[in-house]
Amino acid sequence: MNEDPPSVQSKIVEAQRRLRDQQGPFVPKPKLPILDEVVATVLSQHTSDRNSERAFARLKAAFPAWEQVLEAPPELVAAAIRCGGIADQKARRIQQILAAIEEREGRISLDGLNDLDDAAVEEYLTSLPGVGPKTAACVLVFSMGRAAFPIDTHVHRIAARLGWIPPGATAEKAYRILTPLIPPAIRYDLHVALITHGRTVCRARQPRCKECVLRDMCSFASTERAVESPLARLA
Repeated sequence: MNEDPPSVQSKIVEAQRRLRDQQGPFVPKPKLPILDEVVATVLSQHTSDRNSERAFARLKAAFPAWEQVLEAPPELVAAAIRCGGIADQKARRIQQILAAIEEREGRISLDGLNDLDDAAVEEYLTSLPGVGPKTAACVLVFSMGRAAFPIDTHVHRIAARLGWIPPGATAEKAYRILTPLIPPAIRYDLHVALITHGRTVCRARQPRCKECVLRDMCSFASTERAVESPLARLA
């Protein structure tokens, strides 16, 4: 990026204002207990929100206590979450996480994380099997009410197109770059706004640049216009 951080920060704040004006009032997600959010985030990988929510509901219906999930045969856990995709892998990962928590805490609970600061929570969570910065950030913001900024595929794509992160930056690098630039008070709001924008306008394929409220801030949209203009002249 060629711009200094204050300039990027001002663009981020303006983008959040425009998206919120377009999308209407910010509505937070239903709050889950910390461990529930960890598992729900694992189930959300590589599938739609609808499918992951169904998988989580079916898992809880089949195994009301996390101890039951840990003790169950892996194939039964996988059967319960089949609608969420890659069920065998996710079942194995969930049981590994639960086992690690029980070994450390003497019980299957993460309530003790409420007594830690953000950095310590992130360090603890990312030390669990298969838990990365995105899952940790989701837990921090959605379950604990902390000022984190999860980077999912929509957020990563839009941030790259807007030039907030360098081309080719990994999700982890994007997280480290963006979080300090985004005012804590708007991190949760902006995360939700960008996901909605990524699903409806700034899509991976066939983005609707002409309808985008961020179009004048976006170098990707400028490139799209350059590509479209010869065709437009022939129309």
